[in-house]
Amino acid sequence: MLYADYSDPDVIRVGDDYFMVASSFCNVPAIPLLYSRDLVHWRVVNYVLDRLPFPVYDAPAHGKGVWAPAIRRHKGLFYVLFPMPDEGIFCCTATDPLGKWSDPVTVRPGKGWIDPCPFWDEDGKAYMVSAFAKSRTGIKSILNLAPAKPDFSGLLEEGKTIFDGRDTQPTIEGPKMYKRNGWYYILAPAGGVKHGWQTALRAKNIWGPYEEKIVMLRGDTDINGPHQGALVETPSGESWFVHFQDVGAYGRIVHLQPVAWVDDWPVIGDDSGGEGCGTPVSQWRLPDVGSHPPVVPADSDDFDGDTLGLQWQWNANPKPGQFSLGAGCLRLKAMPYTGALCDAPHLLLQKFNAPAFEAVAKMDFRDLPQGGTAGLVVLGRAYGAIAVRKTPAGLALLRIQGAMGAGEDEAVFSETEMDGTLYMKLELSPGMEITFRYSIDGKHYMEAPGRFTAVAGVWVGAKFGLFATGDGGGIGVAYVRVKTSPG
Repeated sequence: MLYADYSDPDVIRVGDDYFMVASSFCNVPAIPLLYSRDLVHWRVVNYVLDRLPFPVYDAPAHGKGVWAPAIRRHKGLFYVLFPMPDEGIFCCTATDPLGKWSDPVTVRPGKGWIDPCPFWDEDGKAYMVSAFAKSRTGIKSILNLAPAKPDFSGLLEEGKTIFDGRDTQPTIEGPKMYKRNGWYYILAPAGGVKHGWQTALRAKNIWGPYEEKIVMLRGDTDINGPHQGALVETPSGESWFVHFQDVGAYGRIVHLQPVAWVDDWPVIGDDSGGEGCGTPVSQWRLPDVGSHPPVVPADSDDFDGDTLGLQWQWNANPKPGQFSLGAGCLRLKAMPYTGALCDAPHLLLQKFNAPAFEAVAKMDFRDLPQGGTAGLVVLGRAYGAIAVRKTPAGLALLRIQGAMGAGEDEAVFSETEMDGTLYMKLELSPGMEITFRYSIDGKHYMEAPGRFTAVAGVWVGAKFGLFATGDGGGIGVAYVRVKTSPG
């Protein structure tokens, strides 16, 4: 459905419209909001947070930040609850999801509470079901239910354990709560991201006891996991399940599965054997929602607007004056930083968007300050870049390679007196091999040395993007265009 890294998806339907949120970790803006009319084709339409609300995120904090959010609509107001596992659980609201969201309100401060989902019962009482991060609390495989204020400005009490999965559903997490035909349901993945399954819990009382049933296994399919997602119902009454699959450097891509209800249990995927547990499908009929023009998340950018395209995220909270737009180009200031390139906060990045593709950036280096460096980067736990550094003799072309926490190397592979436009290209092969090339005219490319294999980041897929570094003085580089296309 979406061959891009939108992990931990949660989806709701409002009328004929579908809205999805996903994890964003330390990247900013945070919590992408995607929109669809058919549950198959999606585009990014907004972000919930303009920046992360703690100073620690002014620098990259790989693997931290916003984990699995949940989205709901209640009495005309949209709610997004999200965990920051080192800071707490927070809530943002909006009457118009495409407009400005509220500043985050603390629902529950403190480390280790994750994967919150809000729920309002028919009597108006509000609850939050959530899980725990073992890395912060020493606890996992347990789901907690807590009464909450109806506006989710806080909890009424800490709540209690409503399901302990340590014996039968290890690493159960990511709970999403629903009510159907008098049953309370919690859908949650268990068994771990790469090798787990989907579990359904149900009870007649919200506090339990909950029955348990595995409702989707990988089986003999190529869809490992399958992991955390959301149940959604179309206007015609069809049920569907949106979930992610971890595919390494490509990130956690999004799948859509049919749902059948058998004896008041959801059966997700293909249960052609009638065993009450499905397996993921790679092809299926479309949801019964009518015909709609296909859309996809943006990737190419001519920088002809007054705001950055919604495909772009920074490596950390941006600083004022870090970039500017105008005359059909993006101008990045050559920002100073210390340490490795992977920890530069001003990397401007986007997700891999296909199993194979190429991206071309047309760059103008005439305003790059002496000693400044700018280029095209692929970021994961291991990373690489092709870059230009301005020297008194002209431009030096560099290859940069490194790994998070393990050092970085750079080498000059060409020098030129040229001081103007250069095209830089990255090519991603289906085997995740990255090749960098460069060209003066955008037609005849030369390969830069040092091919490497892309790898995932910390809880995220690899990303690619642009950067300019230097002493902070002056404009570093003008990026006239970034264009991507299938490989």
